[in-house]
Amino acid sequence: MKIVTLILVVFVTLSLSFPAAIKAADTGDTGNVGVTCDARQLQPCLAAITGGGQPSGACCAKLTEQQSCLCGFAKNPAFAQYISSPNSRKVLAACGVAYPTC
Repeated sequence: MKIVTLILVVFVTLSLSFPAAIKAADTGDTGNVGVTCDARQLQPCLAAITGGGQPSGACCAKLTEQQSCLCGFAKNPAFAQYISSPNSRKVLAACGVAYPTC
């Protein structure tokens, strides 16, 4: 339990330290043309990714909204471990969001 808490604290700290607010052009069929990429928007998913539980509706909505940004987050060393984690893949699958192929 301590490691989950530590990961949560690190993720929140890093997400606030590196605000990834960039415009992303949609390259797929996500319908998210011109979405502003912001890793902080994925905070509703943090418990499911770090704890392995079911994602909330808010989490799935934000993942769908930020889908075109996931490659950018995966390439950012501050967020890569969260995007590539097994729990992240489960959360993406549960929300019907394709795992990014960058």
